[in-house]
Amino acid sequence: MLHATELLGAETYDSHGNFVGRIKEMFVEPGDQPNRVSKFLLSRGQYRPLIARYDQIGIISPGRIALTTDESALELYQPNESYLSIRKDLLDQQIIDTNGRKVVRVNDIDLADNRTNGNTELRITQVDVGLAGAVRRLLQGIVPPMAIRKIQAKLPPRKIQWEFVNLVEPDPLRRVKLRLSSEKLAALHPADLADIMEQLSPDERQGIIASLDEQTAAETIAELDKRLQTQVVENLDPGRAADIMEEMNPDEAADLIASLEPAKSKEVLDEMEHREASEVQELMRFQENTAGGMMTTEMVVVGEEATRGEVVDYIRFHEIAVDQIDNVILINRDAALAGAVPVAKLLLADTDQRMSELVSEPLLSVTPDTKDKEVFELFDKYNLRSLAVVNEHKHPVGAIAVDDVVHRMHAKI
Repeated sequence: MLHATELLGAETYDSHGNFVGRIKEMFVEPGDQPNRVSKFLLSRGQYRPLIARYDQIGIISPGRIALTTDESALELYQPNESYLSIRKDLLDQQIIDTNGRKVVRVNDIDLADNRTNGNTELRITQVDVGLAGAVRRLLQGIVPPMAIRKIQAKLPPRKIQWEFVNLVEPDPLRRVKLRLSSEKLAALHPADLADIMEQLSPDERQGIIASLDEQTAAETIAELDKRLQTQVVENLDPGRAADIMEEMNPDEAADLIASLEPAKSKEVLDEMEHREASEVQELMRFQENTAGGMMTTEMVVVGEEATRGEVVDYIRFHEIAVDQIDNVILINRDAALAGAVPVAKLLLADTDQRMSELVSEPLLSVTPDTKDKEVFELFDKYNLRSLAVVNEHKHPVGAIAVDDVVHRMHAKI
């Protein structure tokens, strides 16, 4: 096992034993091999730097590299933005530990040296984010490498497997050129990803949102602090912001769009699909501290005489996410609220059973202008999972979910 700090600055000799230069940088080509050090930049003082390829490396040891070819076979260095630079892009940089779900700073890089056909390939195996790596950085060039190894061997290791690393790359051009995968980030729970984003700079936050699909971006933004939500969306292109808003629950999208600057709010609404924009604008009419300001218009409403089988078919046909449904709302022939059926009851009922037979008591509802304090009291008193919101004709116009209540109550603390 070698460390990047032991090789940066290392003396390099060609196959005839002639000094060629010192290692100034090492490059990975993520689009080719995501963990292989493919090229070494050799500094030669006043002369143009050279590049040694991975298949030209013979023997590697701390502070010294021997090539398998002579200097004439080496290429002159040409900058390439697709390269991932170990010194510039990794050392001292913030990275995301997708396994530990946190942001850490890189102190050193662990490299495995593999002999292949007379050459030595270096592969990144781990990122050192602990005290041992920091000590190596501090003592490099002052204390001999082997003496440093004895010192750091007594320190507790703190390392992250390379496979769990996701780079924080705010520059859109570099993000594309480096082909950094967002799969690891998208696999995180939105709440964990939001926690990570809150530790980053504004540019880095925008970089992460730009790398996510619309649905994942929507779920993550919804978990951010309200101030950061506004900041992130304000800096998005209106079209991209609209696509993300369309994936959010209407009540969440309405709250967020209402917090934007008026000009930005109008731009985003203009870019949204007509139906989604109309729902959001309707919700934006209500004050935040009322039932109307807390409700969502996404709900399942069926006739009270429908059977359990018909309702399940309806949910399947419309591809409604079951984890977002607490109650199925029932209406009578006059389209007035007739009751609510918990999803748990629905799942346990017989296929031919009428929804009216499954209604939970008592029949509860609020109007859009009901104050949030009264809503909180109803949820607490009756241990509700959701609550219907009705207009003056008792027609359901929305529903308040328990997670919205918890969120609002937490915001008031």
